[in-house]
Amino acid sequence: MDYNTKREKLIMPEYGRGIQQMVQHCKTIADRNERMRCANTIIDAMANMAEQTADKEDFQKKLWNHLAAMAQYELDIDYPVEIERMDDEEAHPDQLPYPQHRIKQRNYGTIVEQFTEHLATMEEGLQRDDLALLVANHMKRDLSNWSTDSMSDEKVVEDMTRYTDGKVRLDLNQQHLISDGELLSTRVSTSVKKKKKK
Repeated sequence: MDYNTKREKLIMPEYGRGIQQMVQHCKTIADRNERMRCANTIIDAMANMAEQTADKEDFQKKLWNHLAAMAQYELDIDYPVEIERMDDEEAHPDQLPYPQHRIKQRNYGTIVEQFTEHLATMEEGLQRDDLALLVANHMKRDLSNWSTDSMSDEKVVEDMTRYTDGKVRLDLNQQHLISDGELLSTRVSTSVKKKKKK
C-alpha cells in the first residue's frame, strides 16, 4: 500500500498531491508550447482551489509564484508575471500563535486566572465581593463541566483563596454560590435545546 508518509514531501500542501504531481509532469514535457499549455491548465486548477483576493492581478501573480515554488524554480516557461523567489518559510502559511504560558489549573482556564489576579489587586468592599461571587460561580460551572464529582462550594472557596494568595476568601455563610441543582438543570435544558436545533 502507498502511504503519504512514504511519498515525497509536498512543497505547498494546501494545493494537494494531485497538483504537485501535475507540476512534476509539466517539468518533463519536452515541447515548450505544450509545457506552457500544461502550466496554464495547472494555474486554472489552482485558481479553483484557492480563495481569490479582491485584486485579480495580485491573485494571478500569487498563483504563478506558487507554481514556480512547487516546481522548485526548475520549470522552463515564459511566466506572464515576475517571479519572486520564496524561501521555505514563505512557501507555507504562518502558524497561528498559541498562548505559551502555563495555566495553574486547566479546568478553570486563563479567564479565571486573569479575573482572580485582578481581584487580588482590588480594595475590599462591595464591588470586590460582587465580582468575587461572579467569578466563583463561573469557577463552579467550570468544575461541573469538568466533573460533577469535584464541584463543591468548599473547593471553589479554597481555589479562589489560593489563586488570590489569600487576599479574597468567600464566606459561604453570607455569599451563596449557584446550587448544584441549578447547575445541573441548566446543563440539561441547554442540551435539550441543542438537540431540538438539530
